[in-house]
Amino acid sequence: MSDNKAKISDSLKEKATPKNFNKNPIKGTKFTVMVSSAKGGVGKSTFAINLAFALQKLGKKIGLLDADVYGPSLPKIIGINEKPKTDGKFLFPVEKYGAQFMSLGFLVDDKTPMIWRGPMVISAIKTLTEKVLWKNLDYLIIDMPPGTGDTQLTFAQSVKIDGSIIVSTPQELALADVIRGIQMFDKIGVKILGLVDNMSFFEGEDGKKYNIFGTDGVEKTAEKFKKNLLGKIPLHQDLRKCSDEGKPLTLKKPDHEISKIFIKIAEKII
Repeated sequence: MSDNKAKISDSLKEKATPKNFNKNPIKGTKFTVMVSSAKGGVGKSTFAINLAFALQKLGKKIGLLDADVYGPSLPKIIGINEKPKTDGKFLFPVEKYGAQFMSLGFLVDDKTPMIWRGPMVISAIKTLTEKVLWKNLDYLIIDMPPGTGDTQLTFAQSVKIDGSIIVSTPQELALADVIRGIQMFDKIGVKILGLVDNMSFFEGEDGKKYNIFGTDGVEKTAEKFKKNLLGKIPLHQDLRKCSDEGKPLTLKKPDHEISKIFIKIAEKII
């Protein structure tokens, strides 16, 4: 029994050990930034789209790749219902508001459940990273699915990622998964640009701040693992409304108090 345990342990250790892979830059891009969260439901997609337009506000040419193959949300939060054009070999990003976008959500019916096994996921990722013709982007923001599975590993092993941003609420339940995400990125050699404390607090009409999901959890995690804290984004109904309308807050209202937080984070990324 002990011999079998040793073999399993050695096998798992070998798979977890970083290897040298041929990492290719995504064509048509200068910098590629991955937005990730090991926990679902923390506002990662809303963060990604608003960060993209904050970078655009700072004069950068931006694109957003929705890599959440199980639950693509980009069509809704940017208000795009059209299919990307193709020349039979490559896909052309859908353009809107001076930015470029690609999502599996553009290619499948929004009522179709994404029931995919590992090989199908990897094939879809290769299509998104190798068969899309981006046009001279300064920054490509990649909205990753939650978790630490096939999608994250495939990207890290095959694509040149310049850095990752980890988004989390300050809730302990979310942070337990964030720690796994930090350790994964450190192990596979993806640079973590910093952590973002999303839904950090809610400010009521009385001017008081209510820490609905806890206090300073993301900041303490960043300190523990020696990572940057890029910013704290409060809960705000305008952020939600603009996403539901398909026109992100940093695009629609760049002078909004929340937009200014995103712009400060974008400045740190640059």
